[in-house]
Amino acid sequence: MKNYEELSFRDDFMFGKVMEDKDLCRDVLSCLLQEDAGNLNELQTQSEFKYTADGKPIRLDVYNVDATGNIYDAEMQNLNKKNIESLQLPKRSRFYQSSMDVDFMDKGNSYKLLPNSTVLFICTFDPIGDGLSQYTFRESCVEKSGLYLQDGTTKIFYNCTYTGADISDNLRKLYDYVLSGKTDNDLTKRIECAVNKGRKNAIWRTQYMKEWVIIQDAREEGGDIRDNERIRDMLHRGKSVDEIVDFCGYPFELVKKIEDEMLAKAE
Repeated sequence: MKNYEELSFRDDFMFGKVMEDKDLCRDVLSCLLQEDAGNLNELQTQSEFKYTADGKPIRLDVYNVDATGNIYDAEMQNLNKKNIESLQLPKRSRFYQSSMDVDFMDKGNSYKLLPNSTVLFICTFDPIGDGLSQYTFRESCVEKSGLYLQDGTTKIFYNCTYTGADISDNLRKLYDYVLSGKTDNDLTKRIECAVNKGRKNAIWRTQYMKEWVIIQDAREEGGDIRDNERIRDMLHRGKSVDEIVDFCGYPFELVKKIEDEMLAKAE
C-alpha cells in the first residue's frame, strides 16, 4: 500500500478526491472529450450504485451529470502487474454503464427518459493494443456500415502512452501529466495543486486509511466462505483484483473467479 503522501492523480483514491472539485472535473472532462462538458449539476465521487436484487453496490470513481442531463463516469485505470486481458475493460465498461442506467431507473424515471451516458477509462497503458490515442465505441449495425443504434451510450478508452502528434496539445499534456506528473499548462498545474493540497488533507488521509483497515480485516478473518464473502464485498466497494491480491494475499485465480461470476451475474 502506498503511503498517503505518495498518492498521485493516477492513483484511484486521489483521482476521485481531486475530481470532487466541479470546475476542475468539468475541465478535465472537456479536455478528454475535446468539447465543452458544460456545467455539472451533479457530481459524485467513489459512488455506489445498486445493481443486483439484494442491493449489492458497485463503486464508480467519478459520476457526473451535466446541465443537459448527460451522464459521465470517469475511471482511472492502471495496469500494475496484471495483463490487459485480465482487466476485462470492455465488460467493466458495460457493467458501469448498466449501473448508471439502473440508478437512473431506481429514481422513478422511465426508460424512455434515459439520458446519454459516457464511460471514460483513462488508462496508463494502451488498453486495446492497436496504438491509437483513444478508442471510442458506440453501438453500430453489423450489416450496414455507418448505421448506429443511437441508444445514447458511448465508451471511450484513453491511451496515455500514445506518442503521436495527431492529438490536441491540451490532451497531450494531460496524458503526459498522468504518466509522469509533468505540469505544462494551466489544467495540469491546477490538478497538481489540488493533489498537493489533498496530500495534506487529514480527512482524506483518514478515509484512505479506513479503506486499508477494511482490507486488513478481510485478511485476518479465516474460512473459505468468509473469505469469498470478503472478496465479494471488496469488489463491490470498487477494489480491483490486483489490490485484493496484493494487499490481502488471496490467490489471484480465486479473486478473478469471483469477479468473473459477479460480472456474469450482472449481465
